[in-house]
Amino acid sequence: MEELVAAGVRVIAVTMVDNAGVARVKAVPIAAFERSLRWGLGLSPIFNVCTVVDTFTRSADVGGPTGDLRLIPDPAAVRLCAEPGWAVAPADQHTQDGEVFGCCQRSFARRMVGEAGARGLEPRFGWELEWFLGSEAEGAFQPAYISPAYGLSALAEVATYARELVQLLADSGVHIGQVHPEYAPGQLEISLPHGDPVASADVNVFARQVIRSVSVRHGWRASFSPAVMPQQVGNGGHLHFSVLRDGRNLFARGEGPHGMTAVGESFLAGVLAELPALMAIGAPSVASYLRLAPSRWAGAYACWGLENREAAMRFVAGTAGSEQATANCEVKCFDQSANPYLASGAVIAAGLHGVEQARTLPPEVLDDPAVLSQQEREALGAERLPRSLDASISALERSEVIRSAMGPMLFGALLAVRRAELETFKDADPDAVLAAHRWRY
Repeated sequence: MEELVAAGVRVIAVTMVDNAGVARVKAVPIAAFERSLRWGLGLSPIFNVCTVVDTFTRSADVGGPTGDLRLIPDPAAVRLCAEPGWAVAPADQHTQDGEVFGCCQRSFARRMVGEAGARGLEPRFGWELEWFLGSEAEGAFQPAYISPAYGLSALAEVATYARELVQLLADSGVHIGQVHPEYAPGQLEISLPHGDPVASADVNVFARQVIRSVSVRHGWRASFSPAVMPQQVGNGGHLHFSVLRDGRNLFARGEGPHGMTAVGESFLAGVLAELPALMAIGAPSVASYLRLAPSRWAGAYACWGLENREAAMRFVAGTAGSEQATANCEVKCFDQSANPYLASGAVIAAGLHGVEQARTLPPEVLDDPAVLSQQEREALGAERLPRSLDASISALERSEVIRSAMGPMLFGALLAVRRAELETFKDADPDAVLAAHRWRY
């Protein structure tokens, strides 16, 4: 409390991310923060069945106007915001009896980290965030700049913006790996640091808020939607992960493919096997499937390959000599309509199941799967991932691995939100889907 006051903090934003992937907030004055750590802040349980367009649905366990929860901020995760006088604290959801609420997404991720730890495994996660910088005019997105993909010329227009963003993140203890213009007009990307999956998800949510704030200061807005402009690539929310045991990276210095250990390979194989179901968590919006097109580096096929940016799972072995520190797997088919806590917990659950089953990986794919023949893809097991939210919901419903890991309350609420959003947009054309999702994440 003394440190926050000395830093000029007067208000703290207490956050949770719902099953639609939308970050929600309740703010408390600094004088009331200590009380909130003890007793929490009130939140209706119905926000766990809130959709991306702010309508409410219901599941067997959640829904209706009755009941109350307590948002308990995590004091170890408080960070200074880009807005002067503000800090942000992620929260867990508890019942009024003090128990963890069955729909708490952050607690689910923490529980899965604990399950891994009980098996002697330490997952390490890091996120890449892509966003479109610009404004909206007459219902259409106007990019802040137009330049070649990864073009140096973009810095002439956004250098001050990018420098301020990097500095504010560093001042808050978030030291990014890189920042650069991306493929599409007005599109940028940063690489966030890797670490504990829950803390990494906290940083994901926090970094997006810093990006929003800096964008507004410069007269722009930031869109993290999976699809922003027609006929353009979309925004990914790429998850990089590795798994350690006793400090050793299980994706390096082993006898398996590209240096994987047997346990490391099994973890990857478990994630790959559950990937169709994971799409309803990692690419969970109707807009996600406007992004997920072949030959756009979105990872539209369920396959893996060394440094293959068209595979849904790109294995990164690392530069010679750095493998122990850098070997990881990138899940390219995820985007930022995902709740990062749900995505993290579900990936861990899938990986642990792969380890339990001693799974092995299918043959790797070393080219764009879209250019292979159907026979070649079948031989490699490179199936097309779900092409619609409807199909990914069906895959999730069939997944006993994720259902069991989440538990009935969270799993049921998640499915209810997905079905409600599917119904909301069942007759919407792509332009309407773009407009509805553009500023929600």
